[in-house]
Amino acid sequence: MLFYDFILTLSYQTLPNNVVAIIKRSLLDTIGVGAVGSTTKLSAITRQFACEHMSAGSNGPRARLLFDGRCVSPMGAAMAGAFTIDSIDAHDGYSAVKGHAGSGVLPGVLAFVDDLQRSGKKISGRELLTALAIGYEIAYRSGLAMHATCADYHTSGAWTAVGVAAAGARLLGLDKDHLRHAMGIAEYHAPRSQMMRCIDHPSMLRDGVGWGSPAGVSAAYMAQMGFTGAPAITVEGEDEVTRQHWTDLGQRWEIANTHYKAYPVCRWAHSSIEAADKLMLQHNLTSADIKATRIRTFHYASRLAGHEPQTLDELTYALAFPMAIMIVKRRIGAEELVEEVLHDPEILRISKATEIVDSDHYTKISTRQRWADVTLYLQDGHEIQSEPNTPRGDPEDPLSDEEISAKFHLLSNPVIGEKRAVTIEERINQVDDSEFDLEHLLELVLAPAD
Repeated sequence: MLFYDFILTLSYQTLPNNVVAIIKRSLLDTIGVGAVGSTTKLSAITRQFACEHMSAGSNGPRARLLFDGRCVSPMGAAMAGAFTIDSIDAHDGYSAVKGHAGSGVLPGVLAFVDDLQRSGKKISGRELLTALAIGYEIAYRSGLAMHATCADYHTSGAWTAVGVAAAGARLLGLDKDHLRHAMGIAEYHAPRSQMMRCIDHPSMLRDGVGWGSPAGVSAAYMAQMGFTGAPAITVEGEDEVTRQHWTDLGQRWEIANTHYKAYPVCRWAHSSIEAADKLMLQHNLTSADIKATRIRTFHYASRLAGHEPQTLDELTYALAFPMAIMIVKRRIGAEELVEEVLHDPEILRISKATEIVDSDHYTKISTRQRWADVTLYLQDGHEIQSEPNTPRGDPEDPLSDEEISAKFHLLSNPVIGEKRAVTIEERINQVDDSEFDLEHLLELVLAPAD
């Protein structure tokens, strides 16, 4: 079957240049998000939980926690790493699959690689990129198949698990039969968690990758031991709806549809944030000029609401409040993701004076892009309205390499220091060199942040 042949035979040499570039970009971007994520309460809790409840066996596999250094089981490292990255909603994604691959795939792959390296198997930088490419591509396609065949809107953890298991099976050297079982185990054990529940009631649960990533890791190890679980129906389903997502695997890359975030909040809010930003710049306004605002957007975004978030988790899944931050602070970076921002009187004034309108038109067209427009009502009685807006970072309007680098340093420098951040970026730029030392990169991203 094409699916299994793709995973077992794909080589770095056959990866298209644009796919290699995207994976390297995602590697840098996601590590930067993980660095600032390591400062969150969510990350601290899950890392400590992994140490207390998911420790490594005396003779079993082990891996280091992301930006922490302590050793736990690979499953624990993947769990805590995924929660750490997902604790700051700034990582890459794909609009059509309505979620994110990197936040689950990267920590899962790093857990496998760290364990293999520590047990004496040398993994090259090119093998790392190939495993990530497999993980992303299989995760995206599994997610597309799931969304097309399931009525409920499941979190990214439901399908990233399949991508993690695919990448892990490749790194572990499983054969086709064991690979099939790894896929089936991952799909069956992955959390079919309800995305809109976390939108309506924001909490530390986030996008499900915190359990999706370790589900994928455990699936590969269990299959290696002989545990059975095939088939994965999002892969081997006989219906035409499922099959259509796999027929061109290896010929066309869903990875090419990866988008990148300019702001560390839910991407559904980015259209409104950027529309407001453009109006503020065009008309040379300050927040004092604004009396009230209106956002017209697609249905899912309208449910973000969040006029008075009480926690940073609620801020992440808010709409009015992040736009108000942009209007008042003129940026949304790591320094804006602090508890004090929740109590800023000017941000609260703008946020509470924001009307959110659910637009049927924007709901209809917000499939591979996310649309909104913003109206600013000024203190002098004037009204100014933006054009329909979709956020930068989509493949049609990508962030430049310079912008990705700037974002990486904006998020990581305050946490790990500029020197270490610069070295990580240099190492990632060289990751596909034939003599690349992967262990040095692992040391940089797995050692404690401070």
